[in-house]
Amino acid sequence: MILMKLFKKNQIIIYVIVLMVMTAGYLNYTTNTQKQASVETAMQMESNDDMQLADIGDATLVNSDDVATESANESNNTTENQTDSNTTTNNENANQTNEANNTVETNSSNNNDYFTKSKLERDTMYSQMIETYEKILNSTNSLETQKQTATEEIAKINNTKNSIMICENLIRTKGFENNVVFVNNESVSVIIGAEEIQQEEIAQIQNIIARELKAEIENIHIAKK
Repeated sequence: MILMKLFKKNQIIIYVIVLMVMTAGYLNYTTNTQKQASVETAMQMESNDDMQLADIGDATLVNSDDVATESANESNNTTENQTDSNTTTNNENANQTNEANNTVETNSSNNNDYFTKSKLERDTMYSQMIETYEKILNSTNSLETQKQTATEEIAKINNTKNSIMICENLIRTKGFENNVVFVNNESVSVIIGAEEIQQEEIAQIQNIIARELKAEIENIHIAKK
């Protein structure tokens, strides 16, 4: 009986020891699991932090690209605006140049019209004078003295016309393409198409008129048109 009691006590002790060992193992397992979970959680948090830092870095780079892009766009816009401004300025300058050229051409055209018209009116007057004198020559009622005078006037007019033509051609050789000469008895007027006439050129024109039209220097009048 005593042995049976001892055996039972020993069994109980063994059971207690086994139970304590199992409890210690369980507690140790639980602790390791929690530590591992804590480590994994910490690693995950660190990984998340790294991701966030990476995201922040990416965002900064993106912003930098945006700023660079905006700067490039602003630069392009500025360049385009400057180009448009330069183009507008060039167009305005071209328009002003064209307007100036048109003005010069218009003035030149007006001058040409003036000289052409003046010569036509002068020659028409001479033609009418000659026609009048020819009627006197052809009239049976005209006296011989009248016919003689008409003949002399016709010759005088023709000589004047020829001398005027020579004068205008010689003046043209001096660089004055537009010019017209009017003769009124002893007075001679010369109109020159030029903005300026040098004193030397005036003297040359006077010499031409005096030689070809037998006019006195003081009776020669030169004007600009």
